[in-house]
Amino acid sequence: MPSPTLPRVRVIGGSSRGRRLRAPAGTATRPTSDRVREAVFDMLDTLVDLDGVAVVDLFSGSGAMGIEALSRGAGSVVFVERAPGALAAIRANLVSTGLDDERARPTRAEALAYLARPHRFDVALVDPPYAFDQWEELLGRLDADLAVLESDRELQVPVGWEILRHKQYGDTLVTVVRHADAPRRGQKGTP
Repeated sequence: MPSPTLPRVRVIGGSSRGRRLRAPAGTATRPTSDRVREAVFDMLDTLVDLDGVAVVDLFSGSGAMGIEALSRGAGSVVFVERAPGALAAIRANLVSTGLDDERARPTRAEALAYLARPHRFDVALVDPPYAFDQWEELLGRLDADLAVLESDRELQVPVGWEILRHKQYGDTLVTVVRHADAPRRGQKGTP
């Protein structure tokens, strides 16, 4: 049985703008709403040129955040998700949005285990379940210039990360952080 279409969740901008997205079966996935995704990508647009950058979408769920990045020109997106049903939904969403090409890499893995191996990204999109409490460990393993963190509470970021933006949208708190030592490749206003 195909996954149900998410209510009012669609690609907000870029080449696949307006396309509807599907949810994994069940209630475990909490897709980022259109309003929050639009706000996140508006914030990112002031900080980084997404054209050609390497993105990781951790705790991908339906893949909405990573698909939005691809639609807006990201060079590659790794979708990290441990649930097989969610990976199936991500693959279906990539096909339905026309973004199922070599730039999209759905990967079945638990996020912290995936980050235990060396991976380098320009931007990380991180939207774990609200009960997630391993932020320090995750940020300690994450090798990215910028990270967008979605949570239900204020986060304490470890040394080496600085908070650039912090905004509440209903139950969701979006925190944008920059790694202090990372090269500023692709970031606006830097070489």
